[in-house]
Amino acid sequence: MKVRHAVVALAAVSVLAGCAGGAPASPATPRTPGNGPGSAPAAPPPASPAPSAASSKPSAAATPHGTLLVADTVTFVDPDPGHDRHTLGSVEVGTAPYGLVVDDRGTAWVATAEGVAVVDTATRTRLTRIPYETRTGRVTTGEYRGGGMGIALAPDGRHVYVGVNVPGRDGVLEIIDTAAREVTGTVPVGRRPFDVDVSPDGTEVYATGHDSFDVTAVDTADRRTRRFEVAPYGTEGGLGSWLKPHYAVVRPADGRLLLPFEGERLVVLDPRTGRSTVEPMTADTHQHGATLAPDGTLLVVGTGPVLSDDRGPSLTVRTPAGSERVVPLDGPHEDVTVSDDGRTAYVTEGFTRDGYGNGITVVDLTGRKRPFEVVAGARPLGIAIL
Repeated sequence: MKVRHAVVALAAVSVLAGCAGGAPASPATPRTPGNGPGSAPAAPPPASPAPSAASSKPSAAATPHGTLLVADTVTFVDPDPGHDRHTLGSVEVGTAPYGLVVDDRGTAWVATAEGVAVVDTATRTRLTRIPYETRTGRVTTGEYRGGGMGIALAPDGRHVYVGVNVPGRDGVLEIIDTAAREVTGTVPVGRRPFDVDVSPDGTEVYATGHDSFDVTAVDTADRRTRRFEVAPYGTEGGLGSWLKPHYAVVRPADGRLLLPFEGERLVVLDPRTGRSTVEPMTADTHQHGATLAPDGTLLVVGTGPVLSDDRGPSLTVRTPAGSERVVPLDGPHEDVTVSDDGRTAYVTEGFTRDGYGNGITVVDLTGRKRPFEVVAGARPLGIAIL
């Protein structure tokens, strides 16, 4: 395993536009959809929402189980390669959608620059948009814009937690009452909260502060906070470093947080003690989105190289025992979700660097089929499955 230094990562920042710094990335160049390995036939363009309406026209049929929801906008996608049309419809939710979650009632909660949009997935309509209590400046787009980023749902469905980015300052965790559909509390957290997760018992929320190299644990009863530094490469380079935490997952078996770094190191953080250990990884690529399959398999999205000797985009499939299989991907990807049976992963192609795609890569985790692409909205980032 090679040794990385933040000073080297600073040099990379001058070459690549991405998640290292604190200014918006320059406009990126999309790649042509459907040109990946084992690509399915190109699907028709995504349905366009009405330009002046809050939502698109409701579908006559209810949205089926297994449909994917992706943001930008919220686009409903049928991932079945045997179907002629994949896009079932789109809903305008607000400027620059990022993360999204779906509750047991089929309601989607989407973090945008303007507030948290509430979407009825059965009728594919936006019900409302809940404004943030925190002032985040002018509404803009891009990875560094103010507003909601990571978002998570309480196990009992009563609250949604959204990490709100405040450009140039520490972020805020906003707590939404799902019945009242309003913000009922705010808690200071780390800088640029990329991801938000909840403990299995719902007693703590974890906000991953990308630009502050930390995780903030928030007690859901009294809202007291504890911060844990998560920096296996150190914090040298500050905002200019690429070697910062991005996404985390909570392991249900013991409540520990798993945070992947650069396809080289997996930080395992125990939020009860604040202590962490580091395990080796093998993909050797800059990493973003992560999720757990039902059997505990960890899936991590590799976005591509930061240093010249890094490997390309990939999906790491890591067993609970720690063995890994790395699936190459065509072009940068951002986030991942997994089917209920744990057999299929869906990886979004949206990203802030050149080469992003306008679709989803479908990966058969059994290894029997080659990955293929499905057209899905415009530069999709967050993803959830009904």
